[in-house]
Amino acid sequence: MTMREGNLQAPTRHALDWRSAEFNDEDALLKEQERIFDICHGCRRCISLCSAFPTLFDLVDNSSTMEVDGVAKADYPKVVDQCYLCDLCYMTKCPYVPPHPWNVDFPHLMLRAKAQKFRREGARWRDRMLTSTDAVGRLATIPVVVKAVNGGNRSPAMRRVMERTLGVAADAWLPAYAAKPFRRSAAPSLKWPIRDGERTPGKVAVFSTCYVNYNEPGIGHDLLKLLDHIRVPYALVEGEACCGMPKLELGDLEGVARLKDVNIPRLLPLAREGWAIVSPVPSCTLMFKSELPLLFADDPDVKEVAAAMFDPFEYFVQRERDGLLAKEFAQPLGRVSYHIPCHMRVQNVGQKTREVLEWVPGTTVNTVERCAGHDGTYGVKREFYADSMRIGKPVFQRMADGSPEYVSSDCPIAGRRIAQGIAQSGSPEPRREHPLTLLRIAFGIE
Repeated sequence: MTMREGNLQAPTRHALDWRSAEFNDEDALLKEQERIFDICHGCRRCISLCSAFPTLFDLVDNSSTMEVDGVAKADYPKVVDQCYLCDLCYMTKCPYVPPHPWNVDFPHLMLRAKAQKFRREGARWRDRMLTSTDAVGRLATIPVVVKAVNGGNRSPAMRRVMERTLGVAADAWLPAYAAKPFRRSAAPSLKWPIRDGERTPGKVAVFSTCYVNYNEPGIGHDLLKLLDHIRVPYALVEGEACCGMPKLELGDLEGVARLKDVNIPRLLPLAREGWAIVSPVPSCTLMFKSELPLLFADDPDVKEVAAAMFDPFEYFVQRERDGLLAKEFAQPLGRVSYHIPCHMRVQNVGQKTREVLEWVPGTTVNTVERCAGHDGTYGVKREFYADSMRIGKPVFQRMADGSPEYVSSDCPIAGRRIAQGIAQSGSPEPRREHPLTLLRIAFGIE
């Protein structure tokens, strides 16, 4: 059989039996790492995606045999630490993913290694803090605390202290915390009446996400204004918790399970009643659409929720194709540099945000498909910050091309990293707006 035979079908992923003895067996993991690392070494197609692959290939090239068998297994964690589970190698580059018989799933191999390390060693305080988004957000948005937190995050002296003591990179731009979190300030009730038991995509339950709730509530308010403008009934998901993506990236799979047990019972009745569940942050949408169904493959409730999850622009395109969205815009957007984040690309829904922005007359969209380098908590950690900025540099350059009126990314933390990269290159700092905000502006909604 040739290397490419058996892989003419679309990629498919196997569920993860992450509580099994084999998944958690260290010797079995090392054997599988050696197998897959050897395939990656022979291919090297993914070298430009992130730092995990250059790290692996340097280890091989500097070994005594110049093959994977010359790499000390004690060095395997150096590769694992550089993977932030973007899934791009699996979904866009690797020719050996299932159903190919070589069965290469590099991100899930890295997740397995992260999970074993977490079970064995736990995590340092910084990493637990960065991935406890609800707990930190609730504390940081207390009225008497929020000013001090935001002031400290803006202070160069305090940031140097944070770098020495916490390991949070002093130069990384951090998001501010909101004085009024989204879920405290948004209208939670329907704006338009619907009939009992009606099953239609024309009603939306908003899963606001930790980031929108605590850091940029304006994104959530813009989503509600857009739904109101196009006369879509909406409600906020009550009692939501973090989607679990930060804990997944840490390898804390029991933590993911605990958050799943909070969210799925709240989302399941909405899915069964025909609500489209919309999340304005791609990582959170991906978590419910793909990651939880792979981690909890025997849970039908998880699958039912996954089928009801939508990205906002995926939802808007569906409404337009159903003839239920009037495209009556009040003003052009001019030149927009739009970045497609990794966790949007791997959802396999197409470039729906670009499609919607191009509906707006007088608007040109420069689309950039490449990792911006922030990648969850990776880009704010002292040991990875320089690599993060290096990974994002081509994106910063392409996003600044043509002096756009706006730079925009569906991922707000990627958008901030892009704005930082452009500003540090010497170009004028661009106006950064989320695509939902751009669409509100185009409709002329105040």
